[in-house]
Amino acid sequence: MDFLSGNADLEAGLQHLCESVFVGLCQIVGTSALVAIRRETTNISESLLRRVANNDDEIEMESGSCREGFRLTGSDLDMMYWPNNHRVIWDMSQFEYYYTANKTFILSDNFESPPGFTLLVLLTPTTYRRIQSACVQMNNRIYISSSLFRQLAQSHLFPGSIMHGPCESGELLGVIEYDFAWCVACDFWPPSASSWIHRCHSWPCREVVDDIVRNGCHFVPIGHPVGLHEYDEWRISFSMAEHKLVHSMNHCQFLTYGLLKIFLKEVIDKQSNETKNLLCSYHMKTLVFWVIQQNVVPLWCPQNLLAGFWVCFKLLIKWVYEGICPNFFIPQNNLFLSKIHGSAQRSLFLQLNGLYEKGLVCLLQSSSIKSYIKCVLYNPRLSICTNEDRMKSECEHDIELFNAISYNGSPLTRNLNSCIKVLHSIGQMIGSPLSEYQILTLQKKTSDILQIMAFILHNMYTNTGLNKPMYIADRMSCHMLKLAGKFGLVSDMMYIAMFYYKTFRYREALHITEIIKVKLAQPGLMYHSHVNHERYTEAVGGKSWSTKMRQAVAVDINLKRRICYINELTLEQQCNQQCREDILFIPLFVVLHFVEFLCHRHIDTSLAQAALEELQVLVHHDQGVFVPVHLRDISWEILGICHQMTGNLQAALYSYQQSLTQCPFNRIQNATEMRLQDLHIK
Repeated sequence: MDFLSGNADLEAGLQHLCESVFVGLCQIVGTSALVAIRRETTNISESLLRRVANNDDEIEMESGSCREGFRLTGSDLDMMYWPNNHRVIWDMSQFEYYYTANKTFILSDNFESPPGFTLLVLLTPTTYRRIQSACVQMNNRIYISSSLFRQLAQSHLFPGSIMHGPCESGELLGVIEYDFAWCVACDFWPPSASSWIHRCHSWPCREVVDDIVRNGCHFVPIGHPVGLHEYDEWRISFSMAEHKLVHSMNHCQFLTYGLLKIFLKEVIDKQSNETKNLLCSYHMKTLVFWVIQQNVVPLWCPQNLLAGFWVCFKLLIKWVYEGICPNFFIPQNNLFLSKIHGSAQRSLFLQLNGLYEKGLVCLLQSSSIKSYIKCVLYNPRLSICTNEDRMKSECEHDIELFNAISYNGSPLTRNLNSCIKVLHSIGQMIGSPLSEYQILTLQKKTSDILQIMAFILHNMYTNTGLNKPMYIADRMSCHMLKLAGKFGLVSDMMYIAMFYYKTFRYREALHITEIIKVKLAQPGLMYHSHVNHERYTEAVGGKSWSTKMRQAVAVDINLKRRICYINELTLEQQCNQQCREDILFIPLFVVLHFVEFLCHRHIDTSLAQAALEELQVLVHHDQGVFVPVHLRDISWEILGICHQMTGNLQAALYSYQQSLTQCPFNRIQNATEMRLQDLHIK
């Protein structure tokens, strides 16, 4: 093989080297089981969201590297949003596939646009504000301007966000980069990409091709930089098709893609400032797609991993030399156009060629990979196990799974009817073929919905003056909360305590908090990723995931902003209408001490003071274990509320001021300012 020429020792140990890098990538990128957890939990969550969405809802879809199954350092959080009642069509005959009374139709007009781009003509009236305000008139037709739409779509969800390409981009908590794209959907496959369907002989399989074509595409608001209508054109997005393609890769192919992403970030982008960021992850993904489909690598397996990487790298060099990177679906769309040309192109080619001439030694420049290469070079007889089951412990798999099922998006639950609709959809989905991960995800969703229904039901009958309906609603709410606690997480019991406090059953609420405290004191408790692996395995190792959920797993408390759980937090829930997730996230241990404080105030003031002191120690001194850094805003806020209730206004003032200095994850600054104003008045 050409990349081994002149290095006989490396050639002799090629298989060992490939196996070592394979093991390293499984540690960095994830084993096939971990990747499956990430994908399948997200897929089932989004499938549920789509089933229960109303015609006038906005649909959301995770895209990008996280959706593909990566959790690399620096992996973006990419989200796409589109109005459910708007559809793009390619020609007027496609009207017949819709019930036209409840849809707004948009026609693609790509006669004057470069490949992969189009103008969008509004055919029927719309009430969607972003589209309504982005309309411009050209040639007696109403077009939707991509640049105007992009400006109107910017939501400023987090401080410092900017428009980057078609997305609102920024950084959250200083570590998570995000891209939010508002777009429009099309149920039909683009005619300009029809050649791709006929090109799929060896990969992907026919079932995947049919699924991709059946799901259509999207249009994101960005024009071609050299097109005639740059500020009005939209780009065809194949994001949904791409993550289906990535999911259809075998694990060795996926790890090769991961290695290319790592190599780009840690080696190519470090060559010079002139060429940094000329290439991106999307180019690496396109590379892998083409190489797999062209069947250049005869066998994708751990022992052949670096051969696949090198084929991709050689193709990349060829593309840079020619200045052409063909889009996988529409090859006429050159992804390098207007970006890689002139002196920058020449410099990039020389740098890549220089790396190529070094052979596999160039991988030693990767800080993530070099240790796995060196261990083989220094220990040529080292025995390497490529059995993935032995690479990650049971506890590590459980951390991934329980974090995934706990923090995937929740279905829209505006009222009791929408909750019933969600439960009905879950019942239908349970009857379909599902993986164990997906069944567990639906189990957690069911627990969440029952909790929400319990509080909605109670709030519906409060102050109605009708005793019998109130009594029936109360019994039903209690039953639903207990049911949710039986097959939910340890932390789900906290909703029972909150409900008892809300309904003035303070001793019952304190009884529940005592049970929770005993469970939380277990040495094998898993809270987020914080867990003693040995103790966890001793406590619940080998048991079913359902049992582990009930006995050893806890997460934060999520309060839907439109539902009153604790009256003392109503201001925080109502003051932010901009937060897309519509949820207030609070650390479990903060809520626990808060509820104890609130209940003891009605029973024993000395115990209330003790609960407040415990809360104060937790908020002041926790190192990000029980009070995650991104939830310090609400934690300081709750501490301030408690101080204010006891009359300690100086301590309350300090706590509110601290809340304002934290990362504004929960978007409660307006509530904090109002509480500060109230303090100053007092």
